Amino acid sequence: MNMDKQIIRLKGTQSELIVEVGNFAEILYWGEAISGHPKGAELALKRPVPYGRLDNDVPVSLHPELARGVFGSPALEGHRNGQDWAPAFTIKSISHESGSLIIESHDPISGLALTVNLTLDSNDVVQLKQTLTNTGEGEYQVNRLANTLPIPERANELLTYYGRWVKEFQQVRQTLSQGGYQQENRRGRTSHEHYPALIAGTKGFGECDGDVWGFHLAWSGNHRMRVDVKADGRRVVQAEALYFPGEISLQPGETLVTPVLYASHSAAGLNRMSQQFHGHVRESILAPQISEKPRPIHLNTWEGIYFDHDPAYIKDMATESAKMGVERFIIDDGWFSGRDGDKAALGDWYLDETKYPEGLEGVVSHVNKLGMEFGLWFEPEMINKDSDLYRNHPDWVLAIEGYEQPTGRNQYAIDLQNEEAFDYLLERLDHFLSAYNIAYIKWDMNREIVQPGHRGRAAGNNQVKRYYELVEQIRERHPEVEIESCAAGGGRIDFEVLKRTHRFWTSDNNDALERQQIQRGFSYFFPPEVMGSHIGARHCHSTRRTHDIQFRGLTALFGHMGIELDPVKEGVEEKAGFERYIKLHKTYRSLLHRGKSVRIPVDDHDAQLAKAVVSDDGNEALVMVAQLAMPTNSLSGVLRIPGLDTDKAYTISVIDQPANFHAGLVNQQPAWTQQPVTLTGEWCQKVGLAMPILDAESAILIRLVTE
Repeated sequence: MNMDKQIIRLKGTQSELIVEVGNFAEILYWGEAISGHPKGAELALKRPVPYGRLDNDVPVSLHPELARGVFGSPALEGHRNGQDWAPAFTIKSISHESGSLIIESHDPISGLALTVNLTLDSNDVVQLKQTLTNTGEGEYQVNRLANTLPIPERANELLTYYGRWVKEFQQVRQTLSQGGYQQENRRGRTSHEHYPALIAGTKGFGECDGDVWGFHLAWSGNHRMRVDVKADGRRVVQAEALYFPGEISLQPGETLVTPVLYASHSAAGLNRMSQQFHGHVRESILAPQISEKPRPIHLNTWEGIYFDHDPAYIKDMATESAKMGVERFIIDDGWFSGRDGDKAALGDWYLDETKYPEGLEGVVSHVNKLGMEFGLWFEPEMINKDSDLYRNHPDWVLAIEGYEQPTGRNQYAIDLQNEEAFDYLLERLDHFLSAYNIAYIKWDMNREIVQPGHRGRAAGNNQVKRYYELVEQIRERHPEVEIESCAAGGGRIDFEVLKRTHRFWTSDNNDALERQQIQRGFSYFFPPEVMGSHIGARHCHSTRRTHDIQFRGLTALFGHMGIELDPVKEGVEEKAGFERYIKLHKTYRSLLHRGKSVRIPVDDHDAQLAKAVVSDDGNEALVMVAQLAMPTNSLSGVLRIPGLDTDKAYTISVIDQPANFHAGLVNQQPAWTQQPVTLTGEWCQKVGLAMPILDAESAILIRLVTE
């Protein structure tokens, strides 16, 4: 049966999708919203058919198929014992309301059915997922099932991510002309190396200008992302969970659902794109699970004491933390039975009674009496061979029998598909959350996954799903407990895990200089309130670099703030600094966590980064200028601040500055830094302020407020 073609428009606030639906569905347009629908619209984008190719026009549909003459990457690769390997789906029905389109298709010859869900919300964020059902006889083996979205021919530049442990969210630009781009992750978690996102845009797109299309695959395991430039110039983005051989087999009636591909278009550069993603996260991902309570200031014990746990000393740490204004105190690794280093005891989730002879209640009670919440570290998915758990249950390791896996941080992964193992972890977590007043879990995952096997079969995909289920069951039993996603820092950061957690530990690196770039990369898809950003020790444990409290404090200010050190050992001056930046964060926390984030282009882009947060009503803004290296020239140009209300007048003042702000490289700083000045938002955006001269690895904080 051939369906009559129809045009369906999905409208957001700034953008829209125009989809042609007939026997298949094709996105004809994705860009700025258009008023009206002219009579000639159906004819305007009808493509020519070049000679020397197939005789008919070949669409790049929402589900590209080899059977329809698409010679690039098809959306589905699979077979039924060598048969049914080139299906062609035909639409049976569609459902369209508001910003949502559901398309039901089938291929009776191959015995498959396909449902495509496409939405565009008021934040201009597209969501795309597919559901494949085996309607035929016998098993259907799925090798690939990818989500596909087109981008226009003018998108000829890519911004992609790379990184590693303690250097996550690094960015690189490349030209998109012929061929394409592909990244793969087979590390078992979202990964430090290849965060599943990319941005395509017009050449030279920037923070405030250019057409850009951002893409993020919400999946916490192995993935593939690719951008293909077809021989005719058309471009498509594909994103998919990556399956190991034999991993996905559908029995008759069984289904496979892809992860959600999130995407957003902006005609005004990267800042608007980010604000659209941030709006979606706040309204659709965080809203159901986050209260109006301000996000508390943390102190985490890890870099303060590591495995050296003494309850009396930990109480002293808590006491000093409370004096500085800390609101949540977290005990990290080292509290459970036999855990004196990272070579033993993972999996033995029982309190170490030699370290805590009077139990944990005394510490929890002390923390609570100081007015702070108590948090505890777990790494539930992991196991050491030197543990009672492994000695009793060696078969609980996620592995293929007969092979000796390489370890990671001296540990292995537990097979969460083993019901006994899953139930044990659920019971142990539930025990501690029931026995003590624990408000927060730091949920860690410190190794990459090698040979994820369950009963001999590849099981990386199901391992991720079982992790989701474990978190969901903990949340169901303890809905008031907040959870941080930590995977050796930034190894498991994506929208899907954020649906079940509250905060990310962005990186194990607390070096303020490195954090400036890490946090900037993070900011393109995530709002600041989910970004764990801590003030580390003066002498950084990760890089051995030294920074003063001012640079560390301002770097940590623009996220979910915390401290990562031993406050007992710190001197009076350092403690005063911690107290100052904690108080500063609390003063502006509502603005920082609810305002509009803006990355500011700077003239000296090799040596500076600048950013702002502007209140929703446009009446207040905070701006940080960070000097990463020595100024390139003797002057650093002009600071122009986008995102302000152009019609309003702002009083501008410096509210935090380096100790040597009026010395060092400068004889005299700009006049506006020495006394408040009032300027319009239009002036600030178009003309600007003379940039101060800053020493390398320092920062300045500026406040703008309407009269």
